[in-house]
Amino acid sequence: MEFTGTGIGQGVAVGRTLRMPDPLPEPDDTASTRTADDEAARAAASMSAVARELEKRGELAGGTARDVLEAQAMMAEDPSLIDLVTQATASGKTAERAVFEAFGSFRDQLAAMGGYLGERAADLDDVSQRVIADLQGVSAPGVPQPDEPFVLIARDLAPADTALLDLDKVQALVTSDGGPTSHTAILAREKSIVAVVGALDVLSIADGTEVVVDAASGSIVTEPSSEAIAAAERRIAERRAAASAPITPGALADGTSVPLLANLGSSDGAQDAADLGAEGVGLFRTEFLFLDAGDTAPSIDEQTAHYVKLLQAFPGKKVTVRVLDAGADKPLPFLNDAAEENPALGLRGLRALRANEQILRDQLSALAAADAQTEADLWVMAPMVSTVEETEYFVSLAHEVGLKTAGIMVEVPSIALLAERAFAHADFASIGTNDLTQYTLAADRLLGSVAHFQDPWHPAVLRLIGEVGAAGAAAGRPVGICGEAAADPLLAVVLVGLGATTLSMSPSALADVRHSLAQFDLDAARNLATLALAAEDAASARAAADEAAAPLQKE
Repeated sequence: MEFTGTGIGQGVAVGRTLRMPDPLPEPDDTASTRTADDEAARAAASMSAVARELEKRGELAGGTARDVLEAQAMMAEDPSLIDLVTQATASGKTAERAVFEAFGSFRDQLAAMGGYLGERAADLDDVSQRVIADLQGVSAPGVPQPDEPFVLIARDLAPADTALLDLDKVQALVTSDGGPTSHTAILAREKSIVAVVGALDVLSIADGTEVVVDAASGSIVTEPSSEAIAAAERRIAERRAAASAPITPGALADGTSVPLLANLGSSDGAQDAADLGAEGVGLFRTEFLFLDAGDTAPSIDEQTAHYVKLLQAFPGKKVTVRVLDAGADKPLPFLNDAAEENPALGLRGLRALRANEQILRDQLSALAAADAQTEADLWVMAPMVSTVEETEYFVSLAHEVGLKTAGIMVEVPSIALLAERAFAHADFASIGTNDLTQYTLAADRLLGSVAHFQDPWHPAVLRLIGEVGAAGAAAGRPVGICGEAAADPLLAVVLVGLGATTLSMSPSALADVRHSLAQFDLDAARNLATLALAAEDAASARAAADEAAAPLQKE
């Protein structure tokens, strides 16, 4: 039997399944035998204990995981939640029930918002479970610890569990819930865990079932044939060999240079990315710096210190920083926290920054100050650009504060179609394939019911990428790819055939993409792109490229 979901990365694994334990049962809604003050104190003590434990786990995990767990620790001691818990205990409820109801109320609000905040609802569930377990004096539900390696199946996995998975035991991770931007997916990608998320009905798989988990195809096959197991094991060996091969600059077989860059969300991951062969940074997301800032934006000095740390890790190499990409899907009290019916089409990205220009000026000034103190080649770009006028506005402002290289992200079809005119102002363009696919096919990238539309192999998406590639070549401007499409080894070749000059991805994908590029020359890459463009849908585009590529690929 085969189950499908969203694959994270390109890995494959063979193993026997083990399910995550069920969550703690809902606490009884019975009147407390303690005083209201005693129950409130119990709840406060457990919420504090859980916060400290999450912070400790974050310190051990480091990297993006630390940021995620610190955010969870803040949830555990959120003043609004504490107020709700206190109100519930004052009405006679036990601390356990008060925590359950307060966190559940917040969870429902986040889930209703959808987007980035909707994905955080599962994080609240985990914090609630941990607080209730502490109150009851039992262990919080967590990853099982058998003696033998296993494939973990769960409804979803909490950041605190994902961050500290024993990678010698967990061969693969499969969840029934979550999407490509859930914390499970983010941390699995960072740790190079073979993972498939959002696979419906996988909880029906019995413990001990042998499976092949293929992230590249997003599939889980139960009771696989001996031939399927042998094919998976060959791929595992090939990927291991590619990962251990000497690190060289990204290039096609004919020597055409294709620099391979890293997508980063924190300066803490910079050195690890460099160690894996990143030739620079193609996308540095600055959201965490602002999301952790509270009610006011971080100061210029605070931002400068953060950017200096990043740039120092890449002396002489390109580092591309995306200015704050936030809005109604990631509301910030100092930027835009107004509710919107459809945040993806609302006041987000450059639109929100332009409405609060001082925040943008401060961030660009901090980047310019960090650039003056370091030796990296700093590039800056704006998200959610949809017009030529917006392009001119951002690039002019960046140059005004002293930044040498300023460009735009191409995530909206309108600016892809006007790329030739945009390059009259922009020094470069970087294509965010996740959002470009979302807007091209009118399919929310976080909505499971339309997940099958969220495929960058679709010829309509590829055609827009080709428009930008051709315009960049005509204007002599670089065109990068910084969406997850660049991490697909074969699609990476097609993207180069469409005119991409650099590829940026999660550091864990660098070895696979480097190996794939080295098997094709530029003419072959362009031929694969032509075949994919001629297809009618994403599946046939991928199939056509696969068939043409097979004779050229080395065993």
